[in-house]
Amino acid sequence: MLRPVRQFLRLDRQRQRLFLEAWPVLGSVRLALRATPFKQLVADLTLHRGPVDAPAVGPEALEQARLIGWAVRAAAQYAPWRSSCLVQVLAAQRMLQRRLLPGAIYIGALLEDGPGEGVGPETNYGLDAHAWLKCGEAVITGESGHESFTVVTAFSWV
Repeated sequence: MLRPVRQFLRLDRQRQRLFLEAWPVLGSVRLALRATPFKQLVADLTLHRGPVDAPAVGPEALEQARLIGWAVRAAAQYAPWRSSCLVQVLAAQRMLQRRLLPGAIYIGALLEDGPGEGVGPETNYGLDAHAWLKCGEAVITGESGHESFTVVTAFSWV
């Protein structure tokens, strides 16, 4: 129990503040996803029916975005609830947007073939989905394995 507290106290002030901001944002996004239709949660974002380039940002903005990504991922590790990739992406998006930093959210799908051959009741098809967020050329959250997914839809903001 004391180990996480010691780790937190060793962080610089900026990381401490971002972590303390990210933790409740993750919780509120998780609750919002359970109570509100997804379409409503992203209503103020621009919808794209496929891949879109994330808006370019300068080096200072990119560093700030990377720190936000770190804070969201770190806070998710210590949250008593499950913070899926979508929860982390939406939390990071809100933190970026508060700072007027642009970005793009990507929702991807991966079709996995089942053990059967062909289409029929003996074939088990599973649809695996993943969400990630980019600011400029950097993946801020959801980086792990995102290359394997085909972008189905994207959302951006400026």
